[in-house]
Amino acid sequence: MRIFHVSEEADIAVFEPRRPTRTDLDQNVGLVWAIDEARLPNYLTPRDCPRVTYHVGSGTTMADRRRFFSCSTVHHALVIERKWLKRLRETVLYMYEFDPAPFTLQDEVAGYYVATTTQRPQAKYRIDDLLDELVRRNVEIRITDTLWDIAEAVQSSTLNWSLCRMSFAQPREDL
Repeated sequence: MRIFHVSEEADIAVFEPRRPTRTDLDQNVGLVWAIDEARLPNYLTPRDCPRVTYHVGSGTTMADRRRFFSCSTVHHALVIERKWLKRLRETVLYMYEFDPAPFTLQDEVAGYYVATTTQRPQAKYRIDDLLDELVRRNVEIRITDTLWDIAEAVQSSTLNWSLCRMSFAQPREDL
């Protein structure tokens, strides 16, 4: 298994545990967060880019596969708003790879791993072309004016999904 931290910062030498702001986690225990390689496409965007991501899970029905993917060979999708496309093309990201031994699984669907101790990356990879990296990882990329319809649809599906940075999304328009 490989795990990573993705950042726009090029020079992180040490990752210190930070106390989570999420209320569903113990806010007294600092954590270093990492993502597994399978869910890495969820983070191959500019940090504040609102996005809906989804992938096929063990409980995903064939009907949802047909509904949410354009072909049967793709199992992961990333949906962003049109206004973020230029920034996606221009952003450079760095993937910091960690030794997985000190990490424990925090969320299987999201692919989150956490460590409670200071971590030093084993390797760093620069990604200059995020679109190319997503395509290389066989991710279906969708561009839309608003994320709210697809967000609602995937939440009521059998897919595994993640809604990231939705506070930066275009406001929902009442139809």
